[in-house]
Amino acid sequence: MTLNSTQDVPNLKNNKDLGTLNVLSLFSGCGGMDLGFEGDFPVLTESLNPLVNPHWNTKSLGDYWSRLPKTAFSTVFANDIRPDAQRAWTNYFAKKNISKETYHLESIVDLVKKFKNDGINPFPNNIDVVTGGFPCQDFSVAGKRQGFESKKSHTGKLAEDNQPSIESRGQLYMWMRDVVSITQPKVFIAENVKGLVNLGDVKEIIENDFRNIGNNGYIVVPAQVLHSAEFGVPQSRERVIFYGFKRESLTDEAIEALTSETIPADYNPYPPKTHYLPNDSSPAANLKKFVSVKSAFVGLEEPEQSTDMSQQKYSKAKYMGAHCQGQNEVNLDGIAPTIRSEHHGNIEYRRLSLENGGTYIHELESGLAPRRLTVRECARIQTFPDDYKFVWSASKKDNIEGLSASSAYKIIGNAVPPLLGFNIAKRLEDNWTLYFK
Repeated sequence: MTLNSTQDVPNLKNNKDLGTLNVLSLFSGCGGMDLGFEGDFPVLTESLNPLVNPHWNTKSLGDYWSRLPKTAFSTVFANDIRPDAQRAWTNYFAKKNISKETYHLESIVDLVKKFKNDGINPFPNNIDVVTGGFPCQDFSVAGKRQGFESKKSHTGKLAEDNQPSIESRGQLYMWMRDVVSITQPKVFIAENVKGLVNLGDVKEIIENDFRNIGNNGYIVVPAQVLHSAEFGVPQSRERVIFYGFKRESLTDEAIEALTSETIPADYNPYPPKTHYLPNDSSPAANLKKFVSVKSAFVGLEEPEQSTDMSQQKYSKAKYMGAHCQGQNEVNLDGIAPTIRSEHHGNIEYRRLSLENGGTYIHELESGLAPRRLTVRECARIQTFPDDYKFVWSASKKDNIEGLSASSAYKIIGNAVPPLLGFNIAKRLEDNWTLYFK
């Protein structure tokens, strides 16, 4: 089965009010995909392409920024095992009137076991969409690539018997499959690192496992790798996306289209590209140039001048040598390398010293110190808005737990870029009435 390109197909399918579509989010982290599905946040105007998406009802916020519209989607359940991600998520989404009770600090394994073993359904009813970025460390090129043989448990710790099992981190997509089986959404979207598609037949195994939910109850279209920079994100970040559609909720026309040898462009669930990559020598005429790191940093002051704690904080780890990852200087005129879920010595440099190969000589000569990227700069590269707080101090008086820069780097690096999430969500919203009865 193949997919026809959506590039020349206008996304104008949705011509009636959809009401509210309920989203259940798994492996939510700090909510990059969740924010994308909610919409209503600022992005660089450069990141938008009205030639490709003329119907996006964006609002100008001045010279550099625009606000994306609110979507029809509403997050009604989120979960993760990281307390720092939960604190960041609940602090931000409270501004969108989403209760902190929406976020469940439990392993997906424990949630499913409540249903299977105890007869308690921890999930809301009437779920339309399930999303989930099941853990990627075991499939990442940057990791040990243990895949299904991971010896890390679902809690992130080494398994007691040091052996892989169905509860291992590399098998957690199976528990996501269980959640889909329990909640029966009209569609589910799973995402992971690009490295998964190059790890034996892992992609095909996962597609088949998802396809077998409820005795072949879901149509799973071929997974596709999306490059974030082709959607206005100033970063070289590639994610593989899986879609599954509930057969009994689809129109007859949608079933025929989604199961055909070549899926028609109208029915292709993957969003159309909006930008071309730096190495693209002959881009399509309707694509905009990639968004640069320099554009992403517009208006940011140096840490010493900033009042934003997330901009004030950056790793002070010493230069570790060119042979180590994270020891490079970001190219302001290009796109950033992938923001990894790392901290301290693996965070790229905003500017290197001359002796370590720094190229921003005029900045160094003007007195600006060599330093690594700040937390806010990493968040900007990921397209998180500036009103998303990632670092704050604890307060015993007000019973507030703090969030450190080390935690912030990790949860930002784990996230789906919100703008990529919005492109995914908007394409689904636009096609909703095309797919479903």
